[in-house]
Amino acid sequence: MRRALTGALGAAVAATLVTTATPAAAIDDVNTTQLRKAVTVNGILKHARALQVIANQNEGTRASGLPGYEASVDYVTKQLRRSGYSVKKQAFTFSFFRSLSEPTLSQVSPTATDYETDIYSYSGGGEVTGVVVPANDNVIPATEEPSSTAGCTPGSFDPAPAEDAIALVQRGGCDFAVKVDNAAAAGYDAVIIFNEGNPGRTELSIGTLGDPKDIPVVGLSYADAVALLEQAAAGPVTLSVSTEVETDPNRTTWNVIADLSPKDLKKVKNKDQVVVVGAHLDSVPEGPGINDNGSGSAGTLAIAQAMSDLKLTKKLSRPVRFAFWGAEESGLLGAEHYVASLSDQQRSKIYANLNFDMIGSPNYVRFVYDGDGSSGGPVGPPGSDVIETIFTDYFESQGLASEPTDFDGRSDYGPFIAAGIPAGGLFSGAEGVKTPEEAAVYGGTAGEWYDPCYHQACDDITNLSVKALNELGDAAAHATLTLTKSKSGLFPDGSRKANAAASAKAQALSAPAPARHQGHAATR
Repeated sequence: MRRALTGALGAAVAATLVTTATPAAAIDDVNTTQLRKAVTVNGILKHARALQVIANQNEGTRASGLPGYEASVDYVTKQLRRSGYSVKKQAFTFSFFRSLSEPTLSQVSPTATDYETDIYSYSGGGEVTGVVVPANDNVIPATEEPSSTAGCTPGSFDPAPAEDAIALVQRGGCDFAVKVDNAAAAGYDAVIIFNEGNPGRTELSIGTLGDPKDIPVVGLSYADAVALLEQAAAGPVTLSVSTEVETDPNRTTWNVIADLSPKDLKKVKNKDQVVVVGAHLDSVPEGPGINDNGSGSAGTLAIAQAMSDLKLTKKLSRPVRFAFWGAEESGLLGAEHYVASLSDQQRSKIYANLNFDMIGSPNYVRFVYDGDGSSGGPVGPPGSDVIETIFTDYFESQGLASEPTDFDGRSDYGPFIAAGIPAGGLFSGAEGVKTPEEAAVYGGTAGEWYDPCYHQACDDITNLSVKALNELGDAAAHATLTLTKSKSGLFPDGSRKANAAASAKAQALSAPAPARHQGHAATR
């Protein structure tokens, strides 16, 4: 789909994303028919199947830091170089984590019970059997609106009563890591984080702790937690938690960055207006990641190849740069590294970012990032509203509905909008539940996830909608060519200068920083 944005990045996002929309500017029409015809479902599936083969040959995963990801990098690099792009692999290090076995959570006494659970990314490993102690500020029953701040202060936890004790704390109000650090400081040997209990936050849910912890951390549903709390109120309850993990604080991984060839770049008029078209290439360790995000990577690669084959790269108004990000599932780390590695001058030349993170979900909706904030979420940097209209106008021209989705920080556009760079893109849906209203418009099954195999081993080549790949693949191709060929660009004078006043106002009006999630999994 991982902790909240903090520090300079979080402050930048808060300053950039505001809740007052600015009017969208008009962008001149670009005929994208030729490119859309060239970007076929078969072409996208060719790359998706190649990624599946790579996963099959590498323990069923393409996660950053493992051989399957390195093979994915090599595959994409080879394909791009064959198409004439100037390609580099940008190395960086990150804190690697994976679970080596299924975590367990069971009640030893007074009643033997096994609970459905899962592990939080960067949990510590080990086996702990001890008395369960609820945090002081769990909110039971949960309220309609998010209200829990359980575990967010040191006072949330009484000192651990025994050598082996397990803290039980509710989701909400702060980063998961804060809750775990406070529990560990109070002497607890393991932590169970249960879902908040308000609408949409009842099932078993996990996220990331951001950095490695020394104690096991697992999840629990709200209903199971309530039952456990009732038992604990009547007398001591002993639980057993088991996790087995692999961590490495300095694992190397890569972004793949493909630019126009020097020869093609010479022909581009506006060389200082680079359009970065990106998708994350890594999967979660649990599976091959063919929808998340083999679909976005395969679609982006197919667009790059088709533009080259049609010689469109020789006729652009502004340069296109194709990017395949590493370690997104560990926290947008590849995109963060890329943006942070740019000098101020280099960063100023990034004209816009298009992000394609999942375009083949089986139970899909045509989601478009809400650049103007019209659905009530935060507004993207000036120009994001125009990018949104490129997609929505395209879908409308094809007689297809679309839905806005908030700039919530859940994918690789996050570091770009934090730097004030206009962004937009498509999303076919992850672990969200399709509504009856959406099913009536888009088909599929109401009450089920948009991607039933999200972050699971079954996210394989069978976990794709060819209809979604066709519709969203065409829209992605249309937006890529429109932004790179448009003469007017996002703004009337073809630059961001026309929006200087709007940008200054945006800096003055701050909104809460959005959560950043591991591979689209919630952090609070």
